[in-house]
Amino acid sequence: MEKLSVLEQRVIGCLIEKQVSTPDVYPLTLNSLVNACNQKSNRDPVMSLTESEVQSVLNTLGARRLVNNVAGFNARAAKYQHRFCNTEFGELHLSSGELAIVCELLLRGPQTPGELRSRCARLHQFGDVSEVDGCLHSLMEKGPFVVKLERLPGKRESRYAHLFGDAPVAEPVTPAEITSGAGARIAELEAEVERLKARIRELESDQL
Repeated sequence: MEKLSVLEQRVIGCLIEKQVSTPDVYPLTLNSLVNACNQKSNRDPVMSLTESEVQSVLNTLGARRLVNNVAGFNARAAKYQHRFCNTEFGELHLSSGELAIVCELLLRGPQTPGELRSRCARLHQFGDVSEVDGCLHSLMEKGPFVVKLERLPGKRESRYAHLFGDAPVAEPVTPAEITSGAGARIAELEAEVERLKARIRELESDQL
């Protein structure tokens, strides 16, 4: 499969999300899809796409057979559905858990297993983080379709990114992120020094 552009990722992610979370209004009209792309919640980054911009993306995805208009050319309003995965037209087949993870990664970018478990709840209920880990490892073996990123300083969990677009670029580490982990360690060492000083003073006083 050819790599998806940033806007193509947003459109495909929105179509997958609405297919699972609101099947009664899926496939989506152009207006509904624009609203989904521009949602302020569960989106990173937040976008302000116009109808013409989304239509242009749909035309490109349609030419690649990743989206189609199910209403037909004579219908008053086109309705779009994705053919990205789990269709008879392609080889990409994902479980409900894998699909939920891919959808969230398309919509919000790199995330930790803990974040994915929480944010995927609308699409798939994971019993615990180990189930998320299982789906992530499956996606890594299948394509690979996801990749594990290096853990940022001061962070407990590594994040995962999808590989349907350009390869993830390592994010620059900010001074705040560097010092957040180092600061805690420095505070521990300073506290230990103070305890040692106090103990030395106690020993010195006992010898007087």
